[in-house]
Amino acid sequence: MKLLIHDLESKDFKKIFPNQLDDTMVISDDGTIHHCIGCFGCWIKTPAACVIRDKYGDMGEYWSKCQEVILISKCCYGGFSPFVKNVLDRSISYIHPYFVIRNGEMHHRRRYKNRMDMRVWFYGENITKKEKQTSEKLVKANSINLDCHVSSISFVNSIEKMEDEIL
Repeated sequence: MKLLIHDLESKDFKKIFPNQLDDTMVISDDGTIHHCIGCFGCWIKTPAACVIRDKYGDMGEYWSKCQEVILISKCCYGGFSPFVKNVLDRSISYIHPYFVIRNGEMHHRRRYKNRMDMRVWFYGENITKKEKQTSEKLVKANSINLDCHVSSISFVNSIEKMEDEIL
C-alpha cells in the first residue's frame, strides 16, 4: 500500500491524479483535523493510536501498512504546510517513545516492521535556495527518525509543473 498525504486543492489534486489511485490511501485536508496536543497519549494511554478520535487518529497504523509514503506540500519557510505538518505530528504513534542509537544519533525505536520509501514534493512560486536546503534537511531528519528511506525530494514552482513531472 502507498500513503499519499497532501495539501492540494481538490481541483489541483484531480489534475495531477486524474485516475483512481489503486492501492493508495489518500490523506487530504477536509477541514476537520484536530491539532496534536502533545499529550503523548498515543504512546502511553492508547499505544499506537491518537487519543483524539477524529479521522486522523489512526495515522500511525496507516504508516505501518505502507511501503511508500508520498508527501505533497506547499513549501512554507523551508518546512511543510500547516496541514501536512499536523498530519505528521498526529503520526508519532508510528514509533515508540523509547530510544535507540541509529547512525550514531539517538532516535525513536520502531514500533512496526514495515520498511518504506518516502517521496516528497514541495511546491511554491518563489522557493529560495535556503528554503530548499532547510526542506531537504528536515525531510532527511524525519526519515531517520521514522527509519525510512528517502527516494526523492522534488521542488516545483507550480502545480502544472508537478502535473508534468509526477505522472
